[in-house]
Amino acid sequence: MEELAARLRAFARARDWEQFHTPKNLAMALAGEAGELVAEFQWLTPDESASLDPATLDRVRGELGDVTAYLVRLADVLGIDLVEAARAKLAENERRYDPALYRGSARKAPKLPPDRRGDR
Repeated sequence: MEELAARLRAFARARDWEQFHTPKNLAMALAGEAGELVAEFQWLTPDESASLDPATLDRVRGELGDVTAYLVRLADVLGIDLVEAARAKLAENERRYDPALYRGSARKAPKLPPDRRGDR
């Protein structure tokens, strides 16, 4: 992940784009790219979305690349370790979603108070 962040940082620096890579702009670009990813699935059935034709899969791959690049760049600009953030979030969700209570269920669990999250 750090190697990708360093390459993205160098890419922006070489083009003098760091001035545009504010957290706000990167978050907005990330949302836009996520929207483009969603658009690839918008009118597909669940079965169609699970077995994409090669052309659609190629477009989805590109959109995932865009989403990943903006996400990694945003985290880099903010000084957030994405892998650690994901680990902390997974640990919180493991506490929130007891398998005995949530197995096979799509219902949301209540948010844990900050003192019970363990990641803050």
